[in-house]
Amino acid sequence: MKMSGLFCRQDYVIIKIMKKRVIVAMSGGVDSSVAAALLQKQGYEVIGITMCFNLADASGKKPSCCGITGIEDARSVAHKLGIKHYVLNLQKVFNKEVILDFCRQYLSGKTPNPCVRCNQFIKFDALLKKSLALGAAFMATGHYAKIEKTSAGYLLKKARDPKKDQSYFLYCLGQKQLKHILFPLGDYAKADIRILAKELALPVADKLDSQEICFLPDNNYRDFLSKFAQASIKPGEILGQAGNILGSHRGAAFYTIGQRRGLGISSRKPLYVTEIKDKSNQIIVGPQKEAFKKSFLVKDLHYVNRPFKKKIEIKARIRYNQKESSAGIFPVKNKIKVIFKEPQFAITPGQSAVFYSQDAVLGGGIIEKIL
Repeated sequence: MKMSGLFCRQDYVIIKIMKKRVIVAMSGGVDSSVAAALLQKQGYEVIGITMCFNLADASGKKPSCCGITGIEDARSVAHKLGIKHYVLNLQKVFNKEVILDFCRQYLSGKTPNPCVRCNQFIKFDALLKKSLALGAAFMATGHYAKIEKTSAGYLLKKARDPKKDQSYFLYCLGQKQLKHILFPLGDYAKADIRILAKELALPVADKLDSQEICFLPDNNYRDFLSKFAQASIKPGEILGQAGNILGSHRGAAFYTIGQRRGLGISSRKPLYVTEIKDKSNQIIVGPQKEAFKKSFLVKDLHYVNRPFKKKIEIKARIRYNQKESSAGIFPVKNKIKVIFKEPQFAITPGQSAVFYSQDAVLGGGIIEKIL
C-alpha cells in the first residue's frame, strides 16, 4: 500500500512538472482575457503579463490599453482566473522601435503602420524573449490568426472570422517565433468570444474593443506629430499633375496617399493626394484615377518560411482593411517588385504589403515606392 501510495504521489509530481507554462500578453481587453481563460481550461500553467509603455497623447491623456486602465482590467481578469499577473515596462524599446520610427516615417513622406512594428519588435521579440526566459514553453496573444504545424515547418494562416482576421499584422513572424506562439482565438468568431467572456463572468466581458493606435488615444496622429516633431514640419506647395501650384499645405507629414478631405483647395472635381515629395516638401494632387497604380517596390522583407527566389503569382494585400488581389512578384536583389493584375487605389509607401497563398501568409515587407 505504501509503495502504491508513493507511486501515485510521484506520478502526480511528474504531471505537475510536465504541465506547460504559457505567458499570455494581457492588454485588459476581452480578446486577450478569453485567450488566457481558454488556455487555462486546456491545462496550461497560465501567467499574464501586461506591457506598460507610460504613454500619453499630446494632451496628456492616457490610453485605455497599455496604460493604467488596461493594467487594472488585466489584473482583475487574472484575479478572477486565479493566475499570476505581472506588469512589464517596455517603454525604452517601444520609444525606440515604434514611436521614433512612426515620427521618422511621416516626416519622410511615408505612412507607417505602428501595429506591425509593435508586433515585430515588442510583442514577438522583447516580450517573447522575456517569456522564454521565465521558463515558458509558449507565449500567447489575443490575435485572430492560426498557426499550423506541418512536415515542412509552421504555417501562419488566416483566422476563421474574416472580419477579425489579423494575419496581415503578423507577417514578420518566422519559424523560430511560431514554434513558441499560441493564438487561441484563431478558430473563433468575435461573437463567440463575447459569449465566452460572459459565460466565464470575466469583468471585461462588455468592454468595448479599442479602435485606435495605443499611443494615439484620440486617433489623431497630426496632434501627436505636432507635439513631438513640430520643428521638422514646414508648410509647402500643393501641385497639380502638370506641376501648377494649386495651394499650400501645413506640412507634408499631415497628408497621405489617397487623401481627399482636408486639402484646403477648391476644385470643381474631387482631388486626391497622388504623391508626396518629401525632399522638395511638395504634395501632388489629381483626379481619383491618378491614385490608382499597379506596380511598386517592397523592402525590409520577411518570410514566414522561405524566401522567394523567382517570379511567382500570389495574392497581395496593401492595407489591413483591403481584400487581397492577384499579383506577380519579382525578386530584385534584396527587394521585391510587385505588379498587380488590376490597378489598386492608394498604394502607400510606408505601409505593409503582405503576400498570401490561399489562407496562408507567405511573408511581406514595407512598400518603398510606387513605380
